[in-house]
Amino acid sequence: MDPESNDSGVCGCCGPLRPRYKRLVDNIFPEDPKDGLSKSDMEKLTFYAVSAPEKLDRIGAYLAERLSRDVVRHRYGYVVIAMEALDQLLMACHSQSIKPFVESFLHMVAKLLESREPDLQVLGTNSFVKFANIEEDTPSYHRRYDFFVSQFSAMCHSTHEDVDTRKRIRVAGIKGLQGVVRKTVNDELQAIIWEPQHMDKLIPSMLFNMQDSDDLDRAGHPSTPSGSGQDGEENPGALAESCFRELLGRAAYGNMNNAVRPVLVHLDNHHLWDPNEFAVSCFRIIMYSIQAQHSHHVIQQVLNHLDTHNRNTPRVRAGIVQVLLETVAIAAKGSVGPTVLEVFNTLLKHLRMSVDFELGETSRRNSGSSVSSNRGKESEERIVQNAIIQTIGFFGGNLPDYQRAEVMMFIMGKVPVYGTPCHTLDTVKIGHQGTKRIQTMLLSSLIMVTSGFKSKSMAAALPPPFLDPLFSISLMEDNELRQLVLEILHNIIDRHDNRAKLRGIRIIPNVAALKIKREKISKQDVAFMKKHGQQLYRHIYLGCKEDDNSHKNFELLFTTLAVLTIELANEEVVIDLIRLAVALQDMALANEENMSMFIRCGIMALVAAYLNFLSQMIANPPFCQHVSKVIELRNMDAPYLLPEHIFRDKCPTPESLDKDDRPLYFQTADMAECLAGPGYNAERLSIPYVPQVTVLYTVGKILHRCKQTSRDEDRLTRRKSFVDTISLQVDIVSNSLPDKSQLAEEITFETLKKAIDTTGLEEQEREKRRQVMEKFQKAPFEEIAAHCESKANMLHDRLAQIFELTIRPPPSPSGVVSISAGHAQHQSVPVYEMKFPDLCVY
Repeated sequence: MDPESNDSGVCGCCGPLRPRYKRLVDNIFPEDPKDGLSKSDMEKLTFYAVSAPEKLDRIGAYLAERLSRDVVRHRYGYVVIAMEALDQLLMACHSQSIKPFVESFLHMVAKLLESREPDLQVLGTNSFVKFANIEEDTPSYHRRYDFFVSQFSAMCHSTHEDVDTRKRIRVAGIKGLQGVVRKTVNDELQAIIWEPQHMDKLIPSMLFNMQDSDDLDRAGHPSTPSGSGQDGEENPGALAESCFRELLGRAAYGNMNNAVRPVLVHLDNHHLWDPNEFAVSCFRIIMYSIQAQHSHHVIQQVLNHLDTHNRNTPRVRAGIVQVLLETVAIAAKGSVGPTVLEVFNTLLKHLRMSVDFELGETSRRNSGSSVSSNRGKESEERIVQNAIIQTIGFFGGNLPDYQRAEVMMFIMGKVPVYGTPCHTLDTVKIGHQGTKRIQTMLLSSLIMVTSGFKSKSMAAALPPPFLDPLFSISLMEDNELRQLVLEILHNIIDRHDNRAKLRGIRIIPNVAALKIKREKISKQDVAFMKKHGQQLYRHIYLGCKEDDNSHKNFELLFTTLAVLTIELANEEVVIDLIRLAVALQDMALANEENMSMFIRCGIMALVAAYLNFLSQMIANPPFCQHVSKVIELRNMDAPYLLPEHIFRDKCPTPESLDKDDRPLYFQTADMAECLAGPGYNAERLSIPYVPQVTVLYTVGKILHRCKQTSRDEDRLTRRKSFVDTISLQVDIVSNSLPDKSQLAEEITFETLKKAIDTTGLEEQEREKRRQVMEKFQKAPFEEIAAHCESKANMLHDRLAQIFELTIRPPPSPSGVVSISAGHAQHQSVPVYEMKFPDLCVY
């Protein structure tokens, strides 16, 4: 029978009858546990186990039995000796028979971990870590570590009253989890460790200690003294981070989602998105620990989490977006995967939602709610929007050029443009303010995406689907939007980074000192300018005469002209740019648009600064001399026509600009004479530049001006406007028809014969078609453009007249303005005669 005493390991006269392995095991325990393990007896037991490996399972079972009895009797000295013996046997024996011994060993470790004594828990953990570092020859088919995951995770969350003891238990728990990870992640038969029920315990346990360590650091607690040289190992936060990195580094393709999801859940449960320093730190660790080809899994998880929290507070959403920024910033340097456009699509969707929330708060604030609280919420939504813009810009800016071009097209397709259908953003629901807000933010993100973009061909960088909506936005009556468009053009066109040298609109005395970098224009760029040059010129021409232009607008316009000259100007383009400059000067002098004096002088200063730059760039001495002469005269007689003066604060402006002061202006004839000779077709300077004003632009401008007024009308007003429109059309038609007396004509046989005979009409139609074809084949382009412009202007006038007559305020008792036969009549509408909707009457 088994002995009950641990004193000698022999029970009376029956001792010699006991099995040898039991006697060897009993001999390693001294009479006094303070003496420790008997080394000589331990060597005998080890030799016996190695010589007879089939006895290992019995040795382990007997040691487990003794250890269990000693734990119950609180004989902790013998427990330590038993675990030390187990460790030595485990390290010494690597035979196939070690499998049953391991089961006994794990059973004893579990007994120690179940104990409430911290020392025993630490002892059991240390033994398990030693076991985890042993590489077994054959895999285990039946061994499971569910209990150890649960127990070590509980130790990681220890709340022991004593700080040092709590720290020891947590460190032991983290080491135990690290041992489980090392023992299982490389074993295909232990893939169950990656299942959610285990990851939901492993990951939060590590994050809890990392978070607690960060909190202590922020609270200013001193770190552990470095006497032992093992601060990193004894610090729970550092040890948990090391284990976290090791776990993520071993994660395979199919396990990424299970590894990242508990991180997001932990951040939600502990409200760590605001502030989000710990969240950002966690995802930095994740992105740098996983394999590069798995990065898109993490990005996808964060995007899905952002969708889940689309109704959460602005600061939480901003925190998630900032975490996404960190992940894409790291992933963009490696492999992003197929989620590029999905990232932008999700971000743009949340940008739209943020704008909706902001506008909703603004409307509620206007309805009488708390002003201070709503302003705070509005500013928080701005934080979300800025974070989204930074993420879009940073991610796009780190993509390769071929992907960046696709992203530019994708973002531009999301920008709402007046006068064109926008299928991605419902501009009717968000209104004019929301549309402008979205336009501003998307263009700002485009600036970041296009920063550093270098394309060998302008046709590839500025395709029509990108260029047309960009130019449409550039003609809006908002100087901020026009500034953003110009900056986008600078990023794309300036391929040699010359903008910094051209910063600020000024008269540059020596352009050669700027050391501008340029290359010979390629054939592809020449073809691009022939196809799209007129669009660029029109954009600049129409952008100069806007009433809300500021100093920055003129600076950006000057930079645009200068960059075009450097990157895309051959001899033909130079002539076109000079014609454009002269047309701007003539527009400012004629002032048919009733521009303010500041705008007129600003245009004059822009022309002077650009012609000074152009004359030195083409290195034409007579041209330089003519430009310098005009600038000198302006310095003396009209300094307000130079950029250094007109853009200065409180610069005095004249009451008018005199056309007769010819020496103050650049003369076409003089410049043509300077450019006469080989290389330049100076004769084209005599043809005035006429911008191509498209019908879409005209209608878009009218709709933009009328949008605010038409939005305020109710259904009754729209009905009345519809009736007035019909009457207006009748009045116009009736006024345009000849008098009835003129229509009265005697109908005779000859009259009917002439009406039936169509031979003459066919000849007239053929002659008209021939004249039109001849005109478009032989007439100069400027004449054709002027002809088309006259038709567009006629349509513009008709549409403006119709909108002016049909859009009117709702009826009121004070009176309305009705228009009949072109005359305005004020008619008072009594209240009892006004018609209200049925819902408003009770």
